[in-house]
Order: sequence, then C-alpha cells, then structure tokens
Amino acid sequence: MKEIDNILRILRETLRLIKEDKTDELKTLSKQTVHSAAISQDGDNIIVAVLVYSLGKISERSHYREMEEWPDFYNAVIKNLKLTISALEKNNIENARIYLGRIRNSLNKISGDLGRYIKDIFRKAEINKAFRLYEHGLSSEQTAKLLGVSLWDLASYIGQSSIGDSKFAISMPVAKRIKIVEEIFG
Repeated sequence: MKEIDNILRILRETLRLIKEDKTDELKTLSKQTVHSAAISQDGDNIIVAVLVYSLGKISERSHYREMEEWPDFYNAVIKNLKLTISALEKNNIENARIYLGRIRNSLNKISGDLGRYIKDIFRKAEINKAFRLYEHGLSSEQTAKLLGVSLWDLASYIGQSSIGDSKFAISMPVAKRIKIVEEIFG
C-alpha cells in the first residue's frame, strides 16, 4: 500500500458519505483514486477506487434499500470500513486488506436479486475503472492485470467507448500544416 494517508482519507470520506447518503460525491471520490492509482500503479488504490465507485452506484439505487437483505449488506460495509480505517490508522496493512476483502465477500452471503445486482455492479465497476486507467495512459495489458479483469472484457469495453473519437489538441492549424507540406514536397 503505497499511499496509506490518501487511502485513509478516501475511506474516511467514503464512510461519512455513505452515512450521509451522498451518492454523487462517492463517485467523485472514486475518480480521485483512479488518478492516484494510475500514477502509482498501486493495486490497493485500485481496489479502493472500485469499492468506492461500486458503493456509489449501489447507494444511488434507492430501491435496493427496500430489499430484505439490504440491512445485512449495509451493516457489513459500515463495519468493515470502520475496521479498515482503524487498521490503517495503526499502520496494519494486512488487516486493512482483509477488511476490504470482507466487504467484497459479504456479497456472497446475499442471495436473490440484491446479491446478483450488487455483484453485477462490482464487476462492471472493475471494467469501468480499468478503462479509466487505460485512459490515463496505462497499457491495456497492465490495466487488466492490475484490476484482475480479462483482457477480453477490457478490450470489449474499450471498443464500445468513444476513446477513439476523443478531441486531441492540435498544435498548428490544418491550413498551415498543409502549406508546410506543400513547400516541402512542392
């Protein structure tokens, strides 16, 4: 874990935002972590980015809260976020990783529609964050490896995106570039 202070700040903020039900801010917080993860190529940052983004997506679907197993999931998230924060404050990275893993593992205890919905959100979040890392300049192979997604899934997502349609800054107007080419080859 290369950036303990940053991850600790993100997790504290995540816990607060979940309790205050501020879903949009959760997703914004996740974007900050992707930038850090792209620079450091740190798996822990990536895990936190996926977790925060997924929790934001899950929280914005208010009808999930009416499902029978919601309290179990919510309580597991809150409990393990607190334990992760406490472990990081004591510089106990191993336990912090265990508690983060328990949040993900809590999904296996949720049956029915809610469990399927939340697992799907986490899977899509992994691919989405992989794409964001790719946009930050990591190779698709590096990105897939860091996030543990298949290169195939990432390539499919990239193919559906509009990354190829991005507008790049042009340093010189087209007419001027053509004029230079004409002078060279003219």
